[in-house]
Amino acid sequence: MIRYGILGFGRHAVRRLMPGFGLARDSTVTALYRRNIDDARASAAQHNIPHAFNSAADLCRSPDVDAVFVASPNCSHLQHVLLAVQAGKPVLCEKPMAMNAAECRQMVEAARSRKVSLGVAHVFRFNRSIEKLREQIRAGQIGTPVFVRSEFSFPARNHARTWMTDSKIAGGGPLADVGVHCIDALRWILDDEIVAVTAIGTSDQDSGDVEAAAVLSLEFARGTFGSIQVSTRAPYRTPLEIVGENGWLRATDAFSVETQVELELCQTNTTIEKETVSNLDAYARQVDAFSAAVEGKMAFPISGEEGWQNQEVLDAAYRGLKSGKVESVPRGWQIMPRVRR
Repeated sequence: MIRYGILGFGRHAVRRLMPGFGLARDSTVTALYRRNIDDARASAAQHNIPHAFNSAADLCRSPDVDAVFVASPNCSHLQHVLLAVQAGKPVLCEKPMAMNAAECRQMVEAARSRKVSLGVAHVFRFNRSIEKLREQIRAGQIGTPVFVRSEFSFPARNHARTWMTDSKIAGGGPLADVGVHCIDALRWILDDEIVAVTAIGTSDQDSGDVEAAAVLSLEFARGTFGSIQVSTRAPYRTPLEIVGENGWLRATDAFSVETQVELELCQTNTTIEKETVSNLDAYARQVDAFSAAVEGKMAFPISGEEGWQNQEVLDAAYRGLKSGKVESVPRGWQIMPRVRR
C-alpha cells in the first residue's frame, strides 16, 4: 500500500481524488496540505486522514508519506514538485503540468537528477472509453485516421475555483484547464505527435484575463488533421470523433467519469458495433498505476516527459492566439532523451 500526501486539498481533491482513493486497491491518503492549519485539520478530520500540514515541505519530508500528489493551483506546481523531488519522494502532478514548458523541463531535469518518479495526472488515459478508442485505432478498424475532433465544454461562471480567470495563477482559461486533456487524449489515441497548431479564442466580461472559449486546429506528424473546441460557457460536453479512410469512431462524452459512455464504430456508412462503458474507476486506476510504478512493477504511462510535450502544444496554442499564425510545436525529447510509450 502506497501512502500519499496531497499538496493542495481543494475542490478537486474532495470531489475527484478522495473518491478515487476510496476505490483504489494499493493506494491510500495519509497526509494533506492546506495553507491554513485550521482548514487543514478540518479537512483531515472530515476525510479520516491522519496528518494535516500547513507546510508543503514538511508534508514532503514526512516519514508517513511514500508519494506526493500535487493538486495545488497551477502556479504552484513547479514549487511543489521540486519540494517533493528534493525530499526524494515520487510525485504525481495534476494537469496542466506547469505554467509553461520551461517549468516542465525544470521538473523533468530535477526528477531525473534525483532518480525520482515523476508522473502527470492525465486521468482520462485511464478511462475505458479512451482505452477502447486507442485499441480500435491500433487494430486498424477504421483505417488510417484522417480527422479527429475533441470537445470539452463546461459552465464556469461563478465557479468555486475563483482563480480560474487569473492567468497568473491558472496560466490560461479552458485551453489550459481542459484543452490539455484533449491534447493528451488525441496524442495517446493516435500514438502520434502534434507538430503545428493554429488557434482562435474569445473572452468576455466574466473571463478575467483568460479566454472563455477557443478552437485549435492541429496537424499531426503522420498527416492526420484535428480540431479541439473548449469553452467555459457551454453545458458539459465531451464528444470525441475519429474519421478514418474506412469508417469512423464516435464517443458521447468520452471523458465523463460519472455517466455511461456510448462508443460507436461505423464502417461503409453502417454502424457495426455499439458498446457502453463506464469510467467510474478512472481516478482509482490512475493512483494504483502510479503506486505500481513506485513499487517498480510497471512504468507509469504519463511520464513527466509526456506532460512536458502536452505543455509544448499548449504554449504553441497560446502563441497562436496572439499571433494569429500557424505555430510549430517543439519536441521536448529533442532536447532530452524521451521515454517512449
